[in-house]
Amino acid sequence: MTEAKPSLKRTLIGKVVSDKRAKTVTVLVERRVKHELYDKIVVKSSKYQAHDESNTYKLGDVIEITESRPLSKTKNWVVTRLVEKAAEV
Repeated sequence: MTEAKPSLKRTLIGKVVSDKRAKTVTVLVERRVKHELYDKIVVKSSKYQAHDESNTYKLGDVIEITESRPLSKTKNWVVTRLVEKAAEV
């Protein structure tokens, strides 16, 4: 029998901060890191452009993105699933 190989692609979880472009969402991923000199926990963040084929994810949604082949100049991530829906205001 063949066993499923673990995926070598990275996955990240972040919040959608922009959904203005067609088939693309901007995702803000935050991580907590200890400062080397001061030993204080600081929050570092990165923004990633992710492909959203059906334009289903909206501002404030928490989603999971997975690394993929380059889709455009800035896009090489694809949205894989919705983790948490944004709260309705």
